[in-house]
Amino acid sequence: MASQNPPLTDGPGEADGPRPADAGRPDAPALVDFTIDLTAQEVLRQAQVLSALGSDWDPMEALRGEEAAYALLYSGLDDEQQRVYDDLVASGVLPRRGDGSAAA
Repeated sequence: MASQNPPLTDGPGEADGPRPADAGRPDAPALVDFTIDLTAQEVLRQAQVLSALGSDWDPMEALRGEEAAYALLYSGLDDEQQRVYDDLVASGVLPRRGDGSAAA
């Protein structure tokens, strides 16, 4: 199927030839370096997160709780589940956690 429009030799809008160097808006402002420093916003966000967590938040206790939850998640597996778990650990998809038989 033939194209309806012939290709432009110099790109879009330049079918009549190259544009003169002084083409464009003569009153257009020069480009300005536009940067935003988000440091203050990030400090505010961190302060709000810590405030929401409260003064009694213990990150080590939270980590121990997560580890206990993972141990419970992978405990009490039947033979097929244990085989799949072992395959995932062997392939590096899951980290080895304990002996895979944590008490529920």
